[in-house]
Amino acid sequence: MPAQRLSILVLSGPNLSLLGVREPERYGRTTLGEIEAELAALAAELDVALEARRTNHEGELLDWLHAAVGVHDGIVINPGGLTHTSVVLRDAIAGVGLPTVEVHLTNTAAREEFRHRSLVAPVAVGAIQGFGSASYTLGLRALVGYLRSRAPRDS
Repeated sequence: MPAQRLSILVLSGPNLSLLGVREPERYGRTTLGEIEAELAALAAELDVALEARRTNHEGELLDWLHAAVGVHDGIVINPGGLTHTSVVLRDAIAGVGLPTVEVHLTNTAAREEFRHRSLVAPVAVGAIQGFGSASYTLGLRALVGYLRSRAPRDS
C-alpha cells in the first residue's frame, strides 16, 4: 500500500502581510502572496498537500497549531517578532508535537541583539533564515525531507 500524502501547514505571523512594502531593503520586494504561490508550486512538485495561513494575532496562531494535530504532518512557521517574545507560542509548538521548521527572511543573528534569541528554536527540528523569500521554500524542502526520512519504508 502506498504511503499517505504528507500534509504541511505553513504559518506566517505578525507583519508578514506587509512583505514587499515594509522595509524592502531588508525584507525584499516579494509579497507573501508570491511566496505562498511559490510554496504551492513546490508542494505540487514534492507531491505534498499544503495549507498556508497568516495572521497578526498570537491567539489565532495558537488555535491553528492546536487544530493541526491529526490533520497535518508538519509545520513551517515564520512567527515574525513573536519568535523572540512568545512563550505561549513556543509551548503550543512543543505541545502539539508536530515536526516544525522555523523560517525567517533575514538572518536574525546578524540583527538587533533582542532578535538573537529564538524561543521557538529549541522546540523546532530546525531553522532556516537569511535567504529572503527562499527561506520558506528551503524550509518546506527541509521539512518534507525530514518527514520522509522518518516514514516507515514499504517492504
